[in-house]
Amino acid sequence: MSRKHAVIIVHPDPESYTATMARTYAAAVRAQGDTAVIRDLYAMNFDPRLHIGELPRSEGYRLPADVANERKVLADVDVFAFFYPLWFNAPPAMMKGYVDRVFGMGFGFEPHGSAQVPMLEGRHLISFTTSGAPEHWVRGTGVLDALETLFDKHLAAMCGLSIIAHYHVGEVIPDLPLAVVNEAKNNIRAAVKLYFSREIA
Repeated sequence: MSRKHAVIIVHPDPESYTATMARTYAAAVRAQGDTAVIRDLYAMNFDPRLHIGELPRSEGYRLPADVANERKVLADVDVFAFFYPLWFNAPPAMMKGYVDRVFGMGFGFEPHGSAQVPMLEGRHLISFTTSGAPEHWVRGTGVLDALETLFDKHLAAMCGLSIIAHYHVGEVIPDLPLAVVNEAKNNIRAAVKLYFSREIA
């Protein structure tokens, strides 16, 4: 069964390690017969600011054209694959703004009385993050656990997504040796084969 992946890249440098890994992921899922749609937020000049007219309870509420169009692109996506660096041990502002505006009410969830009902059940989330700090430090200080709780698990719970995995690579610096980059590419391909060469629950 073919799947559609939204490969969401959040990095201002199109030649960054993050962007390179995202392109590797897209190529790997396509090689398995799946579809990959690249959403490079900086290249798209996506506006991360939630405007007052987008607040559901504000006067004159309306869904802006850029958000409506993005939701159309994502409407039939099976897997949301996020690729982003950690800045100040958190996702970039662009990432948070994308989630606020695109995954909000009417797409990720809908209100039901005083609660929210998830709208993306049966879809999946996989994340790939990087940091300049060593991976053992990011894990040892609890940064990665906090990120997965506040971002991955919360997004999944609100929208009904199933989390596949969260991959993190530390000590990502400019001009990494080619051997290191190639190893990372092979790890991405292995992850795609592990999770998407079969039906995912």
